[in-house]
Amino acid sequence: MTADLDTRCGELYASGDQVLPAARADSEAAVAAGGGDRGSSGDSAGAFATSRRRFESLIGLLDGADAAGLSHAELEEHLDVHGRELLRCLLDDHLALRAVREPRLEQVTGDEGKVRSRVESGHVRALETVFGTVSVERLAYRAPGVGNLHPADAALNLPVERHSHGLRKLCALESPRGSFDGAVEAICRQTGVRLGKRQVEELAGLAAMDFEDFYESRRPARSQPGDLLVLSADGKGIVMRPNALRTRAPARPRAGPAPKPRLSGEEQQNRKRMAEIGAVYDAKPAPRTPADILTSAAPEAHQPAPGPVARNKWLTASIVNAPAEVIKRTFDEAERRDPKHRRTWVALVDGANHQIERIKFEARKREVKVTIVVDVVHVLQYLWNAAGCLHPTNDQAAAQWVHRQATRVLQGHARKVAGTIRRQATNARLDPSQRKPADEAATYLTNKAPYLDYPTALTQGWPIATGIVEGACRHLVKDRMDITGARWGLAGAEAILKLRAIITNGDFDQYWRFHLAQERHHIHQARYHNHTIPAI
Repeated sequence: MTADLDTRCGELYASGDQVLPAARADSEAAVAAGGGDRGSSGDSAGAFATSRRRFESLIGLLDGADAAGLSHAELEEHLDVHGRELLRCLLDDHLALRAVREPRLEQVTGDEGKVRSRVESGHVRALETVFGTVSVERLAYRAPGVGNLHPADAALNLPVERHSHGLRKLCALESPRGSFDGAVEAICRQTGVRLGKRQVEELAGLAAMDFEDFYESRRPARSQPGDLLVLSADGKGIVMRPNALRTRAPARPRAGPAPKPRLSGEEQQNRKRMAEIGAVYDAKPAPRTPADILTSAAPEAHQPAPGPVARNKWLTASIVNAPAEVIKRTFDEAERRDPKHRRTWVALVDGANHQIERIKFEARKREVKVTIVVDVVHVLQYLWNAAGCLHPTNDQAAAQWVHRQATRVLQGHARKVAGTIRRQATNARLDPSQRKPADEAATYLTNKAPYLDYPTALTQGWPIATGIVEGACRHLVKDRMDITGARWGLAGAEAILKLRAIITNGDFDQYWRFHLAQERHHIHQARYHNHTIPAI
């Protein structure tokens, strides 16, 4: 049973009579035949009788004539299956021994202040682990009108759901790599446990639920004196299921003849919802010149100076939260790295107005100076579009024209280049449809001119391209979310984005320890008086 995210603290444990392994029943029968309950006197030898028999059986097989004729591959396969069952028996026997040894506590008080004065034994739940299904028996502390408390569950840090944290970790690692079907197969190969596709998706969602809390409490990466602090943001569309798309505003009535019939927005296939990606990284300033950027026209012996190299890269992404929230979290990470605002902050954008406005808003609110630089690659794209209509039949002339205008832009003359484009389009007597790319390029250069101060950026050694966040969009979104035929729900897409960000940041091991601590606190500690779990 997998719990809903909003009801994880309820009594949602799978009961012990749900699909427990047959080996457990065989073990109990063997204990009864041997006399008395398993481990009734705390004897570990009796408790692990089933595991010992399986181990001795495995040794006997390997020592016998049958194994002598097996190839190493057949031996590997046999040990993989039977060795995993031995590990399951060891875990199951250990849990049974802990149940026998569990002491009765004098007093157990819940978070509401009510004492559980009744103690019942024999409360059993199933736990699906990486070795197979085991059962967990523990004492239940009860009182009328309130839920049971199981201190042994807290000692084991058991999840609410049937599936163990080990399986959840595998889901968190395998789901971001490829399709959920692929994750199901990978987990089955590693553990022999067959999960459903929906179970893998839900367990991955549970694994990612502490993303924000983890990064709010994480110690910032160390930087070197004089390092730049670079922020960047971008958006990438993800094909969503119809119920996961943002609601569109009703279309305004239009004058004139009715348009030709076509599919409405709701009927169109492959509709996307934008995910916002944020990036923060450190970089040592690397001064350059326009010749280092446009190397095609540099002198033959010129050796381009290297650009700034990103270090301590950190990524975040969300499809549920608005871009403003993602940019806010990006600034939060930047402030953790430079709380006193002593470093040089540079924000790289592709020219989207809403991103620029949100960056300005966050900078004003935090009273930090942030220099916004528009990506030079986007400028080059606009120039190439303009060259296509000004030199439609001469590729060499178009390339030379783009190089001249790009050099002028890098020298700080963006508005003059915009005027040149408009004049050339007018002199060429292009009709409005033909000159549209030229007008768009001129308008872009004029509107973004305040953020095209490339002379200062190059002299100061700042980056002028959004390659880091563009690569993050490709890695976090396209490589995983654009699998052929994939249609995403909000919860699944959000979980995969977060998990891929955690893994890319190199924080997964640290995050997982934090996640398990959060599980212990929210699932167990929060249910006891003063958030203190009774010692057993």
